[in-house]
Amino acid sequence: MDVENIHQILRSLYGEMMPLCGNMAGVAKGIAGLGALFYVAYRVWQSLSRAEPIDVFPLLRPIIIGICIMFFPTIVLETINSVLSPVVQGTNNMLQTQTFDMNKYREQKDRLEYEALKNNPEKAYLVDDDIFEARLKELGVTDVADKLGLYVQRGLYNAEKGIQEAMRNLLEILFQAAALVIDVIRTFFLIVLAILGPVAFGLSVWDGFQSTLSQWLVRYISVYLWLPVSDIFSCILAKLQILMLQNDIIEMTQNPSYAIDASNVVYIIFMIIGIIGYFTVPTVAGWIVQAGGGGAFSKNLNSAATKAGAYVAGGLGASAGNIAGKLFNQGK
Repeated sequence: MDVENIHQILRSLYGEMMPLCGNMAGVAKGIAGLGALFYVAYRVWQSLSRAEPIDVFPLLRPIIIGICIMFFPTIVLETINSVLSPVVQGTNNMLQTQTFDMNKYREQKDRLEYEALKNNPEKAYLVDDDIFEARLKELGVTDVADKLGLYVQRGLYNAEKGIQEAMRNLLEILFQAAALVIDVIRTFFLIVLAILGPVAFGLSVWDGFQSTLSQWLVRYISVYLWLPVSDIFSCILAKLQILMLQNDIIEMTQNPSYAIDASNVVYIIFMIIGIIGYFTVPTVAGWIVQAGGGGAFSKNLNSAATKAGAYVAGGLGASAGNIAGKLFNQGK
């Protein structure tokens, strides 16, 4: 299944779970109603005991919260989502544009690499079947060792290319998986906040729990912004890859001795950095909207990402160094 389809399924899952908010509205009405009774009675009794006029404006607070609970999906959730959805759409459009350009430059780089090898008389047989067959025909029946050497060199070249491609695909899968983990956790948090939102609104009517309402709003907005922050991070990474690809294309067209394999090693290191960086998205989103109570989660998530990145970087870095060493020795 395409990763983009999974992101779409997660967005559909959020919409499918929203009717469950109505099931919690009944519980929230009871909590809010009882809290409103004590809230209003306490303030009316306080004003009467002090022989002061009753201030009606603060008494409207439980009424407004009750209306929000009754129409929670429409008034609260749809309003917040409508305000924040243009941010999500804008960052996603940025990402799609950069991704399209990156794929275009990557195809151009692969084509130039193939042409550079094909135009090199000493290495053309590695990528062109016709030239390889022609070189075999040039050798006589007695040149068995030379023929075997051609097969071995081409086999080693294909093996190295296969290993590089496998590492590249593995890192890209891990890269997409990191973004998917952020989106799955984000969807889970939003669903929990949405379903239990009416209860949080009901508790906020009670004295001492007024901050529950503001904390719910802040946390919902902060988690909602995880996706735009993730898209911006992906957009930055895609732009950096475009600049790297453009530099490789310029060097390949102007510098015949440019080592393309060295840029592949840099690309592997760059992907490892990107995988680790994805897990800083909750922290960055918390900088935009200060959400209390999520610090421990962000700390544990970043710690886990650092440890996982260290293991991945160690294994893949050793493999990349081994391949680079072989290529360097072969070049000698």
